[in-house]
Amino acid sequence: MKIEIAEPGIPRERVSTGAAAVVKRLQEAGYEAYLVGGCVRDLLLRRTPKDFDVATNAHPEAICAIFPRARPIGRRFRIVHVRMRAEIIEVSTFRGAGAGEDGAGASFGRPREAGATNGREREPRDAYGTIDEDAIRRDFTINALYYCPIADVLLDYCDGMADIAKRTLRLIGDPPVRYREDPVRILRAVRIAAKLDLRIHRATKAAIAPSKALLGTVSPARLFDEFCKLFLCGHGVYTFELLERQGLTEALFPLAVPPGPLLRAALESTDARLAEAKPVTPGFLLAALLWPDYLGEAAKAESLPPGKRGEAREQAALAALQRLRQTIAAPRRHTYFARDVWQLQPLLELEQPTADEAGAIIAHKRFRAAYDFLLLRADLGEVEAKLADWWTEAQIPGTDILKDLPAAPKRRRRRRVRGRGRRAALAGEAVQNAAPP
Repeated sequence: MKIEIAEPGIPRERVSTGAAAVVKRLQEAGYEAYLVGGCVRDLLLRRTPKDFDVATNAHPEAICAIFPRARPIGRRFRIVHVRMRAEIIEVSTFRGAGAGEDGAGASFGRPREAGATNGREREPRDAYGTIDEDAIRRDFTINALYYCPIADVLLDYCDGMADIAKRTLRLIGDPPVRYREDPVRILRAVRIAAKLDLRIHRATKAAIAPSKALLGTVSPARLFDEFCKLFLCGHGVYTFELLERQGLTEALFPLAVPPGPLLRAALESTDARLAEAKPVTPGFLLAALLWPDYLGEAAKAESLPPGKRGEAREQAALAALQRLRQTIAAPRRHTYFARDVWQLQPLLELEQPTADEAGAIIAHKRFRAAYDFLLLRADLGEVEAKLADWWTEAQIPGTDILKDLPAAPKRRRRRRVRGRGRRAALAGEAVQNAAPP
């Protein structure tokens, strides 16, 4: 049932001017257009939206005709990126019953068919619909709110305003059915609840445990996207706690050794960096997540001669990362990041490196990340604190700590006799010429 709310209390000065301009131009062209989804939800909760989305009954071709700088994207369901100065507004057409969240059809919850390709998900065709159908298709009630910034009117089709007032996260429709349609909604429920500090509705929560096995039908590439959204949102620690309470860590990382305390420490560090607007990377969290798995593989290298340990550790890293790719397909730049962090740990643990060795380690492009990783391990007692303190002091400009290190032993260079081969050849020729016939 549609409820129309005039002056819903949204601070209009916090609405993106670019998004409002897109809505206005679509309406002037004779189409329906509203702000929708997370931006409306966040404005009602007095939070700053990360971005603004627009929903309309105009098809992608019509949107591109109205906005010459627009660019259609997407394979599962075409959406349009409209550039308004430095801002990009995502504009999507109302979707009907044949399209799921983010363009996903009901096939997301189906097991992979025999003889199918590597993708675990089928690609449904575009299925456009009305605003009523679009609202019911959305995942949670608080995301099915449509706001017109021009008329200052909000449309509520699924009692989303009541759930916002109660700070409750509730799925639209029957939870087991909605999870079968798209199992990623399980992770999205945890992520939104952690981010906005909401209570998950009883029926929405009760259906998680019986449905969590469906996460195995989601493509590894899509799970990596969800991994980043879960743990790089600034609330990674609380998100991980909610995942553990729902028994989702094993479903999300089925082939990894159970995460140890290092992952929690890495999540705390990541949350602190995000709070200070410092850069973060999923590669660091992958290194912490798979650290126990890597240690189990790398332990075999300790019994080998020193010259062969490096190669064995490299193979251990590749084995741990290869297992991860079966469930979470992280891009190589992130897996290589984790590998480099691991490979630098034995070097950082050297009892007395030479001046050249210490300088080369500090100059390594992954040194800072490996050093931060070492600090976390020192806090957990995996390495001595004085070792971390030494590397901290070694980075201070003008410190004399590196000057006190022993120099690397000089290798004895073998003197090369220039022209030796030519002289030997000439001597042989002379002997041959001097020999009797």
